[in-house]
Amino acid sequence: MPNSISTLLTRNLTDVFGENDPARRRAAINEIFTEDCVFYEPGGVHRGRDEIDQIAGEIRATHRDYRYRPIAPPEELGNGGRVRWIEGRPDEAPVYAGTDFIIARDGRIAAVYLFFDKLP
Repeated sequence: MPNSISTLLTRNLTDVFGENDPARRRAAINEIFTEDCVFYEPGGVHRGRDEIDQIAGEIRATHRDYRYRPIAPPEELGNGGRVRWIEGRPDEAPVYAGTDFIIARDGRIAAVYLFFDKLP
């Protein structure tokens, strides 16, 4: 059964970029990303599941105790959607803020665009 865009946005935050366990992270990537997926972020472009897995692991390694928290419900429009989020240690002020935009195809993420925002 295909995932909703809201589900894909949430799972990308929690199950991919918020996951410390490499095996669980890779299983989520295989489940929610298309084979030809692309992740655009200020540091570069990452193509395919392997590259997304690698960059997600590298990002997690720099702050394993941080958690992503949506600051508004995911929004959907056509085959795309966005979610605004903050990240930091639980019970502390957030360190990062951003917005993820996705394009979905057949219930999976085909492209993710990450924009960093000013902290609220």
